Amino acid sequence: MTELDRLADRFEAHRAHLRGVAYRMLGSLSEADDAVQEAWLRLARADPDDVQNLAGWLTTVVSRLCLDALRSRAARHEDLVGQHHPDAPGGAEPEPEALLVDEVGRALLVVLDTLGPAERIAFVLHDLFAVPFDEIAPVLDRSPASTKKLASRARLRVRGTPVVSDSDLRRHRRIVEMFLAASRAGDVDAVLAVLDPDVVRRADRFAIPAGRQLEARGARRVADEVAVFGARARFADLALVDGDVGIVVAPHGRLQLALTVRLAGDRIVGYELIADPTRIARLDLAVLD
Repeated sequence: MTELDRLADRFEAHRAHLRGVAYRMLGSLSEADDAVQEAWLRLARADPDDVQNLAGWLTTVVSRLCLDALRSRAARHEDLVGQHHPDAPGGAEPEPEALLVDEVGRALLVVLDTLGPAERIAFVLHDLFAVPFDEIAPVLDRSPASTKKLASRARLRVRGTPVVSDSDLRRHRRIVEMFLAASRAGDVDAVLAVLDPDVVRRADRFAIPAGRQLEARGARRVADEVAVFGARARFADLALVDGDVGIVVAPHGRLQLALTVRLAGDRIVGYELIADPTRIARLDLAVLD
């Protein structure tokens, strides 16, 4: 076995970890794999004396590659909202990606996309992978204190600030969870169980097919639409939307549709489907603990 073969074996032992780091930073499986492959090419060309801690060296290289990719994306003003992800045209998620999305959390991926490049790198490395700030700082070309502030700011955005009490938040979460579970199952009776008889469903013109009305009234009519929403419900997750429990629909972890939900007691009295990119960009999104 050659020295390069031995190095390749050592690299492969870290590939899954590096892929996980890169995926959380970029939210794209193909881009994450590209970053990991580039890290291998750089390792193969590196002076062995420069690589004392292989895991740390590789994490740093992948992080810098991801930071460059995020900055390039931001410079192009790339709008990913509502678009099909290039990894799998048509909306289906290949199994490797679906497993990663489930592992990371669909809502977290959506919220990470709202962070700036430096904030995202700092948060992912520190909060998700416990990398010390003094090791993250060189990646971002900042001081450890500045890096800590970036992660703290990102953490506040990821967690969000509920506009309802803790007890209401728990109750709202339970009801919206029931609604989402019934939607995934296509169970009209279970949907009816959580809808107010006079429930109103509203939608913007980007959220529903052409020809359908932007407003539907009455529990039976709204529940009958579940079959339509149910096809997308497998890509849905609960999230904090404008400070209260809502739903994000995010194939490949990229936000396509958001639902804001209004409740009275234990019933849903209204919800709105939002897919207009301008409106989506104004939503305050966070992860539910």
